[in-house]
Amino acid sequence: MLSLDEVEAIARRAHARQTDKAGRPYAEHLAAVARGVARRGGGTDQIAAAWLHDAIEDGALSRAWLDAAALPAAVRAMVLAMTKRPGEPPEEYATRILAVPGASLIKEADLAHNADPDRLAALDPVTAARLTAKYAHMRGLLGLADG
Repeated sequence: MLSLDEVEAIARRAHARQTDKAGRPYAEHLAAVARGVARRGGGTDQIAAAWLHDAIEDGALSRAWLDAAALPAAVRAMVLAMTKRPGEPPEEYATRILAVPGASLIKEADLAHNADPDRLAALDPVTAARLTAKYAHMRGLLGLADG
């Protein structure tokens, strides 16, 4: 099995050329989500999945890579649960996340970092408002408290 350090290194390499909406290195988001999962009491499998949570969706790694990777089945399941599908309604996405043990904690950490006021302040006001509403809607679908 891949160690947590190896998973982190793979995720950092896979997303090395990507930036977030504010132009920051994408790996900063991955690290923040992994830290958020750890702070919320997540285990090693959840932290590994946090490092990989956007890899398939963003095209940084392929589904074939995930299927063949030396990862526990639980990590693969959480990564796939977190992978939003093109055109997928938020309700279906939330239902899938809630159905996979451990995935909702990763999404909670992901939403917390995405909605960080400092991150949102780097965006234009229209985009920040749109994303704030989107994140609040997903929190509601997942049954998460505000904040």
